[in-house]
Amino acid sequence: MDNALVQPDPGLFFWTIAVFLVLLFLLKRFAWGPLLAALDERQAGIRKSLDDADQARKELEQVREEAEAIIGKARAEADGIISDARADGGQLRDDLRQQAQQQAQAIVENAERQIQQERDRALQQIRQEAVDMSLMIASKLIRRNLTAEDNG
Repeated sequence: MDNALVQPDPGLFFWTIAVFLVLLFLLKRFAWGPLLAALDERQAGIRKSLDDADQARKELEQVREEAEAIIGKARAEADGIISDARADGGQLRDDLRQQAQQQAQAIVENAERQIQQERDRALQQIRQEAVDMSLMIASKLIRRNLTAEDNG
């Protein structure tokens, strides 16, 4: 039972190692090198994508903070505008009320002045009529007295 496969053959041993080394060299040169380069490139791409995502997250956070600051500023300005509008509205209301009171006072004063003028005019007219009546009565009395004395 002499099996040739079990018997060590130095030539077969040498050729097996030589083929293995050549195959190892060829695999390293044509398979593992490009495969490791592709893995390194993929790892660099993933690292770059993670860095880009981290940068984008930071930029997004910064933009969000800026947006919140702008919104806060806008709210403060809106509150200021509303407050100013309320103050201006109150001032305008007070001004209009004061103008209305002044106009009402002017109307009352004008009406009082017109009433005084009409009263003065009426008194003047009554005085004039009283003078005219007095003169008429006096002239009638004088005519009557003169005609009676002349006759008597």
